[in-house]
Amino acid sequence: MGPLRCTPPPAPDKLPRTMSYGQERLGLLFAALCALNGAFVPAFAKLTTDRGDPFLVAAATTLFAGTFAALVLGVRGDLGFLVRRDTGPRLFVVGTLGTACAFLLFFYGARRTTAIEAVLCLQIEPAYSLLLSWIFLGHRPTLRRVLAIGVLLLGITLAVGGRGVSPSAGVWALLITPLCWQASHLVVLRRLANVPPHVLTGARYVDGGLLLAAVWMASGGMAKLPPVADLATLLPLLAIQGVVLAYIGTLLWYQAITRLDLARSTAIVVPSIPVLSLAASFVLLGEVPTAYQWAGLLLTAAGVATFVTAPHVVAPRVAAGVASTDGQLRAAL
Repeated sequence: MGPLRCTPPPAPDKLPRTMSYGQERLGLLFAALCALNGAFVPAFAKLTTDRGDPFLVAAATTLFAGTFAALVLGVRGDLGFLVRRDTGPRLFVVGTLGTACAFLLFFYGARRTTAIEAVLCLQIEPAYSLLLSWIFLGHRPTLRRVLAIGVLLLGITLAVGGRGVSPSAGVWALLITPLCWQASHLVVLRRLANVPPHVLTGARYVDGGLLLAAVWMASGGMAKLPPVADLATLLPLLAIQGVVLAYIGTLLWYQAITRLDLARSTAIVVPSIPVLSLAASFVLLGEVPTAYQWAGLLLTAAGVATFVTAPHVVAPRVAAGVASTDGQLRAAL
């Protein structure tokens, strides 16, 4: 899920059709943990970007996640996917779009908005999913999904612009962030359909982390490091943000969708994150939503819930769709 978002889940026809009662309950537990994990993503992003430059936060968070991901891939003997001629370049594109570009935009936006605004802006992802899957995958949008998109866009507009204030640069950066996730999903669906999900997830963080670190250092990032005392308090937060909120959040998502059907997992996780984020933002930052944000939240949650519970659409040309995850931060940073 997302910034802390998952890579696209398997197509519905790849999931188990029968599941024991115990496995179903375990799936519900993983879905709940995924939603709880994702709820802390915006507040944590605000917390870390208030203490450090967004570029540093993006690079360090991804490096922590990438290091953990590389260890997992190494133990499983799958690091070779990252350098194979047929998969390496495409996985690098996925890491560039889905992590490097998305993280830069997300943390830049988080620095310049509230955590509540951040989580609401990210709910625009189903709109991108609808548009891109129609253009590139031939999925005709249903009336129900079009209406759902209209409701959630109204909710976002009310929440971030209802006070008569023009959206800031931070808001625009957050609104663009999910487009990067969806673009990376398209690469996976069109060019990497046979690559295992844990490899896709690992590549996003390994390749994205290396790219962000290289660009950060080339741009003189070492000279902009905060004082040692501040850095010592920031690094543990970045480690939690990278390993727990990003990488483990993604693993929780996959554990849920392998035990529950995709629509049910998405319906539990995605609409829950904005609601739970309000509590997380209050606990960590003391943020209290305004009346406009409450109204926008309700509309947005209703729109997302309607969208993700709509029947699966099968394209005339391609059988798998662009998933609106997240997860992510479906999962997903």
